[in-house]
Amino acid sequence: MRAALWFLALFGMAVAIALFAGNNQGTITVFWPPYRVDLSLNLVVLLLALLFFTVHVALRALAALFAIPGHARSWRIQHQERGMHIALLDALSHLMAGRFIRARKAAEVVLARETAMTRSGETLAYSGRLRALSHLLAAESAQALQDKAAREEHFHQALEQASRRDAQETREGVQLRAARWALEDQDAQGALQWLDDLPQGASRRTIALRLRLTAARMARQTLPALETARLLAKHRAFSEVAAQGILRGLAMELVLTAYDPDQLQTVWSQLDAAERLTPEVALEAAQRMLKLGGDVDVARTWLLPIWERMVAQPEALTDAQRIHLIRVLESGFALTSGAPEAAWLTRIEKAQMANPADSTLLYLAGITCMRLQLWGKAQQLLKQSLPRLQDAGLERNAWTALAELAERRGDIVASTQAWKNAAQTPTTR
Repeated sequence: MRAALWFLALFGMAVAIALFAGNNQGTITVFWPPYRVDLSLNLVVLLLALLFFTVHVALRALAALFAIPGHARSWRIQHQERGMHIALLDALSHLMAGRFIRARKAAEVVLARETAMTRSGETLAYSGRLRALSHLLAAESAQALQDKAAREEHFHQALEQASRRDAQETREGVQLRAARWALEDQDAQGALQWLDDLPQGASRRTIALRLRLTAARMARQTLPALETARLLAKHRAFSEVAAQGILRGLAMELVLTAYDPDQLQTVWSQLDAAERLTPEVALEAAQRMLKLGGDVDVARTWLLPIWERMVAQPEALTDAQRIHLIRVLESGFALTSGAPEAAWLTRIEKAQMANPADSTLLYLAGITCMRLQLWGKAQQLLKQSLPRLQDAGLERNAWTALAELAERRGDIVASTQAWKNAAQTPTTR
C-alpha cells in the first residue's frame, strides 16, 4: 500500500512538472551592460536546483573533512574502552575460575589503560566506578592469595575512588567486601564495624544480614545474632528447616549465657513466642533454671506448653525430647514437695491413663508418687514401667527408686537386688 502511494505521488509530481514546464513561455532577462541575456524560466529553475545541490554537497564534504579529527578521536576512545572492557571481563573470568594472579594482572591492565586515557586528556563518565571495580577485583585476588599488603593497597584506593560522586553506587559493595575479608581474617569486630558503617537500607539487605549473623556468632554476641537470624528468616533467606535449626540453636545458646535466675528470666522474655514453644529451647531453659537454683514453679511454667503438646500429640516430640522432658520434671520434683507437685500429679495421672502403654509416663507417675510419699502406688507404677523402659538412664533411676522404697520398708533382700539391678543396667542402649 505504501509503495502504491509513493508511485501515485511520483506520477502526480511528474504531471505537475510537465504541466508547468511544457507550456511555460516565461523568460528571465538579465541585464549586464552593455549585454542583455534572455533565459528561459525552466532553465533558471533547473540551474538554481543544480546550484543548491552543488552547495549542499560541498558543505557536506567540508563537514565530513572537518569531522575527521573528531572521528579519529572517537575511534581511539572506543579502542581504548574496548580494551579496558575486555581486560575487565578477563579479570572477572579469571577470578571466578580461581586464576587469581591472572585476575589481578588483568585488573591492573584496566587501571593502566584508564590512566593512559586520563593523561591524554580523555575522561570517561564512568571512570570512578571503573577504577573502583578494578581495584576491588585486584584486592579480591590479593585476598585469595593471602597478600595482605597488596589487598590493603588496592582496597584503600577502591574506597577512595568509590567516594567520588560518579562512583557512589560502588561504595556499598566495597564496604561489604571489607566486612567479608575481616570475617575471613577472624576479625569479627572489624566486620561488624564495616557493617555498621553501611547506610540503613544497605545494612538490611540479605547479604549484609548474612555477614552480620556470621560476625555476631563469631564475636559471641548471641542476642544480636538471634535478632539478625529472625530478620533473615523473615526475608526467606533460609529454607524453613534451616531457619528453624538456626533460630533454635541461637536461642539455646542464648539461654546458656545466663548465669543467674534473674538473667535467665530476662533471656526468656527476649525470646519470641515460637522460640519459647520449641521443645529443645524450653527444656534447656527449664533445666538451666533448676541448675542455677531458681524458681522451680517458673521452670514448670515454661515446660507446661511442651507437656500439653506431648499429651495432645504424642508424635510431636521425639523419644529423646520426651525422655529429656521426663528428666527435667523429675529434677524439679526432687527439689520441692507439696501442693504444686499434687497438681502435676493430676496432669501426669490423666496423661498416663490416656496412654497406659507409655512406659515413660508410668515412670514419671511413679517418681511423682514417691516424692509425694505415696509409697505403695509409687512402687506399683515403677515396677510396671521397668519391663518397657527403653532408656538406660530411666531404667537405672527406676531400680534406684525401688531400692530406696525397699529400704524404707525394711526389705533388705529386695533393696539389695534392686541396687544390683541398677548397677548392672548398661550405660546406653
